Amino acid sequence: MPSYHAPVKDMQFILHEMLKITESDVPGYADLDAGFTGAVLDEAGKVATDVLAPLNASGDREGCVLENGVVRTPKGFKDAFEAMKQGGWTALDCDPDYGGQGLPYLMGTAVGEIFVSANMAFNMYQGLTHGAYSAIHAHGTADQKATYLPKMVSCDWTGTMNLTEPHCGTDLGLMRTKAEPQDDGSYLITGTKIFISAGEHDLAENIIHLVLAKATGGPDGIKGVSLFIVPKFLVNEDGSLGARNGVAVGKIEEKMGIHGNATCVMNYDGAKGWLLGDLHKGMRAMFTMMNEARLGVGLQGYAVAETAYQNALGYAKDRLQGRAVTGTQNPTGPADPLIVHPDIRRNLMDQKSFVEGARAFTFWGAHLIDRSTRLDDAAAEGLISLMTPVIKGFQTDKGFEMAVAAQQVWGGHGYIEDSGMSQFARDARIAMIYEGANGIQALDLVGRKLATDGGKHVLAFFDMVKTFIKDSDGDDRMKGILDPLKTASKQMQAAGMFFMQNGMKSPNAALAGSYDFMHLMGHVCLGLMWARMAKAAYAALDAGTPDPDFYQSKIATARYYAARHLPACGLHLARIESGAEPVMALAAEAF
Repeated sequence: MPSYHAPVKDMQFILHEMLKITESDVPGYADLDAGFTGAVLDEAGKVATDVLAPLNASGDREGCVLENGVVRTPKGFKDAFEAMKQGGWTALDCDPDYGGQGLPYLMGTAVGEIFVSANMAFNMYQGLTHGAYSAIHAHGTADQKATYLPKMVSCDWTGTMNLTEPHCGTDLGLMRTKAEPQDDGSYLITGTKIFISAGEHDLAENIIHLVLAKATGGPDGIKGVSLFIVPKFLVNEDGSLGARNGVAVGKIEEKMGIHGNATCVMNYDGAKGWLLGDLHKGMRAMFTMMNEARLGVGLQGYAVAETAYQNALGYAKDRLQGRAVTGTQNPTGPADPLIVHPDIRRNLMDQKSFVEGARAFTFWGAHLIDRSTRLDDAAAEGLISLMTPVIKGFQTDKGFEMAVAAQQVWGGHGYIEDSGMSQFARDARIAMIYEGANGIQALDLVGRKLATDGGKHVLAFFDMVKTFIKDSDGDDRMKGILDPLKTASKQMQAAGMFFMQNGMKSPNAALAGSYDFMHLMGHVCLGLMWARMAKAAYAALDAGTPDPDFYQSKIATARYYAARHLPACGLHLARIESGAEPVMALAAEAF
């Protein structure tokens, strides 16, 4: 059975040597000294290794079962969920006014990675609740917050988001779910929603659904959509649970992966709901949840790749196969371990350089969110808005690729379910699809985010890269990392210039290159993270660290990413500059 151990040392390196969080002006960061963050991450790691990881394979095999309108989660999930609640893990970065611990979002992100790596399907129950909590916290009335948030912070009640319908996914303007206003200020919600993660289960006493619907009298299309709070059980004035609401699960979807999470068809038949936020402004409120979810899904991309990598690495060190071409490495055995072979080493370095780079990128993104919310920093808000589709799209594409790469290390045994490697690939696959398929993320990046505020935020990113390179130029040891980063950044700028020059007269020219641009930008972002990590590693070595091997490993991995992955930016630029003609040349009927 696969194993998992939290990479606490690597997380601590990013938090305290790359980001230097205790030196930040973000409120609450001064309290995050290495002793405190290490203790939190160590404890989360114990929960992950001892409680969650052992349920990952069994949850995948058992899946969820619908019985008489109730979804039964896999054996052990309910006890594990209670352990998570009792440990306060569901409340880590929530508002203390509603029972939360008030830690920065960055700490919630770091702990979230650990739990996702251990058991992605299980962690979705509380992860989705956090997103619903955030939407109500940002847009709810005082009464709504008082009614729902304390129970959601504790996860006595869980939450969902209900967007997709059988006939519409991304195009929510086609929505048919209706909301009829009532004299008491509530609405009656009628319609069907599909692909609702954690839509029904036996882990909590109530489920708070956030449902997009079209209220009577609203404009056509997306402008007529509103967001409603629709509890599974109605809540009495004293906070106790009342009658069952008119919402029921129709079926559980049979899926490729994340079998331990119930993906439901939800039927609303005159269910009582209450408006969240402004009427006909539902997407504004829902995007609070969706943007958080997209960052969480980007985290899933590399977190599943992390545990797959750990197991591939262990197998590569133990499995004896063939002899090293440069001479026997294991003279007392019948063969050398897999890890001596260059192609296996390449495979593992691809995984290692992606996972560690993506972790740094995601932690930096969480830091930007903290700057935005805790300091009301508009520049940080603009930058993380720009980065969100890259974190979601690039990291989930690459995360799935790395899960498959880890499976490949195991050869035929990786294709056999008993090894567990198949599950990592199957679970990772959904992250490329939900919360906006990655093609949509690319369109959002090129079609909306690049031009936001007159291109101010992407220009700020270019300046950030340029400034870092300039400030580090004096260290010749960094040359092999900085030069490829400089080239990649210029290629990203050239791609942006192509969009500017061609986008207006030929929109297809920009959109045909959007996916390549998302990956080009993703490589530049990870290249910058690796350059920052290498600089921090050199600083530690210069200071006389007692653990030089750890920092030398960081530098070698940074050089690998610069040499082997940043050149992909040139390929992406060439594709972008080929324009729309190769993509659109065939008429639809010619396919």
